[in-house]
Amino acid sequence: MDNRIRYTDCIVFLIAKANQNAQRILKDQLKKFGLTTVQGLILGELFEEDGVTASDLGSRLVLDNATVSGVLDRLLEKGWIKKETDTSDKRVQKIYLSSREDSRLINDLFQSRKAANEMVLKKLSFEEQILLKRLLRDLT
Repeated sequence: MDNRIRYTDCIVFLIAKANQNAQRILKDQLKKFGLTTVQGLILGELFEEDGVTASDLGSRLVLDNATVSGVLDRLLEKGWIKKETDTSDKRVQKIYLSSREDSRLINDLFQSRKAANEMVLKKLSFEEQILLKRLLRDLT
């Protein structure tokens, strides 16, 4: 029996290549903000819910603690976020956006994410886009 599978039929290869393309597109969209794709994702999560822990962010975005810690340090250096000690547990630091008043900037970030999604999915019909999202969620 022949167990060979060509790369053009290998789902792992196809997903990896699709991911590389999507990451490149999102990276290009976030370049104008001076942010990486992971930094953009973290800022988006903080906009949705401010005052979470680094561990919470890691769990939501499926990132390890070392990655989250490094990304948060860079966002702190750039002035995007601030850290505050939790009043009920001094061992815990909560993460906040530096300025919630400037929601226009965060909306611009979300618009860039939306534009990247549209570029990645432009070859697919609306129904195919919905199906792809569902299938990818099922694989994670």
